[in-house]
Amino acid sequence: MRHRVAGRRLKRSRGDRRALFRNLITELFRHGRIRTTEAKAKAVRGEAERLITLAMRGDLHARRQVLRTITDAQIVKRLFDEIAPRYQERPGGYTRLVKLGPRLGDAAPMVILELVE
Repeated sequence: MRHRVAGRRLKRSRGDRRALFRNLITELFRHGRIRTTEAKAKAVRGEAERLITLAMRGDLHARRQVLRTITDAQIVKRLFDEIAPRYQERPGGYTRLVKLGPRLGDAAPMVILELVE
């Protein structure tokens, strides 16, 4: 039974899953959009929005909390200086999923996960 068990496992171990999420979130903040499977995008979306909300606080503790997930200091600086101020008046919903259709190789549903403007 899976009662009250939150999160998506994506058929990966805990360490592999954390590394995957870190990489996807870092690339989302680096490029503003990423193309990935729907399951991965839905799993990463909440964490990315939580990091943007933390960055809107702007204090040192929030920066250190973000650095636990994103290890690239350049991306953290960009998140705090460019991305978070854009959403200052927005109460949530910083990302959007755009469905692309099935992938050619295995018919996995593909989406674009992007930051809204």
